[in-house]
Amino acid sequence: MSARSLSDQCSDGAFFERLARKYRSVLSKAPSPSERQSWENSLPALAEVLRDAGLDEVEVMIEYRLPLTSLRADVILAGSHPATGKPSYVIVELKQWSEARLVPGTDDLCLVPRMGNRPVLHPIAQVRRYCDYLQDFTNVLSDQEDAVTGVAYLHYAVDRDVSELLRHADAKAQLFTDTSRGELIRYLQARLSGLDGSPEGDSLLASPQTPGRQLMHAAAAEIIDGGAFLLMDEQEVAARLVKRAAELSRQSDQKEVIVISGGPGSGKSVIALHLMGHLGRNGRSVVHATGSKSFTTTLRHVVGAKNGRIPKLFRYFFDFTNIERNGLDVLICDEAHRIRRRSSGQGSYAGHRSGRSQVEELIDAARVPVFLLNEHQVVRPGEMGSVKAIDEAARARKCIVRHVDLNSQFRCGGSRAYEYWVLRLLGLEPGGPIQWQVEESFELLVAESPQKMEGYLRGRQGSGYTSRITAGFCWDWSDPRIDGSLVDDVVIGTWRKPWNLRGTRTVGGAPISSLWATDPSGFEQIGCIYTAQGFEYAWNGVIFGPDLVWRGNRWRAVREGSKDYTVKKAAPEDFDRLIRNTYKVLLTRGLAGTVLYSTDAETQAMLGNLIPASTN
Repeated sequence: MSARSLSDQCSDGAFFERLARKYRSVLSKAPSPSERQSWENSLPALAEVLRDAGLDEVEVMIEYRLPLTSLRADVILAGSHPATGKPSYVIVELKQWSEARLVPGTDDLCLVPRMGNRPVLHPIAQVRRYCDYLQDFTNVLSDQEDAVTGVAYLHYAVDRDVSELLRHADAKAQLFTDTSRGELIRYLQARLSGLDGSPEGDSLLASPQTPGRQLMHAAAAEIIDGGAFLLMDEQEVAARLVKRAAELSRQSDQKEVIVISGGPGSGKSVIALHLMGHLGRNGRSVVHATGSKSFTTTLRHVVGAKNGRIPKLFRYFFDFTNIERNGLDVLICDEAHRIRRRSSGQGSYAGHRSGRSQVEELIDAARVPVFLLNEHQVVRPGEMGSVKAIDEAARARKCIVRHVDLNSQFRCGGSRAYEYWVLRLLGLEPGGPIQWQVEESFELLVAESPQKMEGYLRGRQGSGYTSRITAGFCWDWSDPRIDGSLVDDVVIGTWRKPWNLRGTRTVGGAPISSLWATDPSGFEQIGCIYTAQGFEYAWNGVIFGPDLVWRGNRWRAVREGSKDYTVKKAAPEDFDRLIRNTYKVLLTRGLAGTVLYSTDAETQAMLGNLIPASTN
């Protein structure tokens, strides 16, 4: 809409109700009362500024979703530059803060009384990252260095109450308050002409979006060279808290434990790799640990291609039984939901067992232990990594515990709606399954048969999109034949495919198990939870096996349908939870889309009723 239209409609309560309906249609949930209040308070303030600046024809795009993420800029103003006539865009972050100060010892973190004094990213740092991200992932802007700038407008604040925040403006991003409202007007007049901005707005909306580099292909550059990943919002807050804790750790006797939780694709491993690179380059001893053989092996493989010494920094949780207490500056525990109760029996022998729980060992190992986890990804008996367990162990050791919730979403095309749909589908959120509403940023399809799933995904693979098929662990898993060929263990009617390799040696052209998700030849094998967890690919095929079926109006976890003999040993209530979590992980690996198929007729019919599109 034009700035004039925004000004006219802000006096009409129905406008904000329309915004709320649009929000619900995109995110499958209602906006919070605080979100609605921010619209009602901040949008009229911006409309008045645009009117007073004489920019009535500038295009105003509200709650603009950044490419391939659920992060939303409050407003993007689109128009032409008054001097050059070229497209010009201003990202506007609107804050209702009346006072704020910097976190001591930092430049980019703020404490805001109205937000409970929890650390939040400096508004200038936030909007600067939005500008860089928009240019990095929008083709029409990629070669126009000066096309995008940003402002943070604290319309309730005066300069004296946010004075510590005013020091960090630059050509890319600036902060304005009610005190400097006149300067904001002049700034916008210098960036935008009074001409109709709708062509520039349409151009931005229609531009192809270039996806970011996949985690594994950027890992080596991030760790060795630095700077491959742009951290956004709460990702940057998390990284800053870790860096601050590392700086303070040598002068303080008080340990800090940082717990970073978030859903699939929220950037946990991106943060981990960024911190590995940053801390290592700044002389800190830092080690990365996981409980996943595939994930650790792949990281070692990727970074080892550039530097053979780097893979030693990637360890397993059970490697810290006998390490010197506080011997590391920072220990980054990625995939921390896979922490087990004890390390004994996993790389240690009786004479070298510590008597501590595994989470206690990890906390003791470093001055700053960092835990990154998603509690819905516990998929094996004995895994107990949770925020509660980490908190209890840390506080028992008199540690300060700081939490960061990564509420953004980068996998699944940034589709919060899809992640919520999966949680509802599997009963991990109350309310039962819901109909899938078609989205531009993410495709969800149901296949009539595994043959059609494979054909569709092979087409995606042939078009340059990484594609993989995974399945529940419901078929036997055979060793390769003597001649090196793989056994087609996954059999559904006349369709037959092998599982991915289990070993560490390439056989019959198939990649080793830890590289199944990243090697192009991995498409020819079916992956399971243990090879898919922690990875991402553009297109994701998921086969529901007979271990989870829909009966009447509920899911039934079927022990007899599983071939995962470790999981089958779990108690009934644990078995049900582990199976659902398994499919939660499998369903959230895709960046661009997911195709579903169930071997069970009733389950397949239920999925078909929920998902309007098919691979036909």
